[in-house]
Amino acid sequence: MTVPAGLDAQVRLAARALASAGLVHAFGHCSARVDEGSFLVCAPLPMGRITDEPGTVVPLDGPLPDGVLGEVRIHREIYRRRPEVGGVCRIMPPALMALSVAGLVPVPRHGIGAYFGRLPLWNDPRLLRDDAAAAALADRLGDAPALVMRGNGAVVAGADLPQAVTLGWFLEDAARVEQSVRSMGLDEEVARLSPEEIDARQIWSGGVVERMWHHLTGEAL
Repeated sequence: MTVPAGLDAQVRLAARALASAGLVHAFGHCSARVDEGSFLVCAPLPMGRITDEPGTVVPLDGPLPDGVLGEVRIHREIYRRRPEVGGVCRIMPPALMALSVAGLVPVPRHGIGAYFGRLPLWNDPRLLRDDAAAAALADRLGDAPALVMRGNGAVVAGADLPQAVTLGWFLEDAARVEQSVRSMGLDEEVARLSPEEIDARQIWSGGVVERMWHHLTGEAL
């Protein structure tokens, strides 16, 4: 299958950006939709070590190709259910991880956190390496931009891969703020955005993704 020009390079760049931002370590992966029936996932390496290693095209129907990591099933199930999704990131952000072990997820408390008006929790720390579990997780995600996995990081989904990377960074920043608010002993119900404030901040105009992509990768979209 022919991958669109530049898409493989974008997947490699996204992988390195996620690693440089501390959102992944030895584990994690990202992907971009190729067409209605397939997506491209990064090489099965520590993402910060990916240089010119090509990704693998994964069909939405049929088994995973040889060499593809088992949890890439999660990407496949999300793409199957949500045709508007063009990029998926499986990340391990440290502040979010700390919250997740207690079954906690960030709530909207600042502008960047407003993108997560609904943030479901997958209350199971085990790896998802079978089709049934991956499908159940994708169902739990629903139409949300991200899902937190207890003791196991998160999955984020965007209209394209740069937006998914942006949401990954935003999610960890929301977790950082959540930790700070809780450590200060503030009233957790007062220190949060109203529904109207959340709606007002959930916008992508004005170069939101473009600026974050430039910040994280050093390259313009």
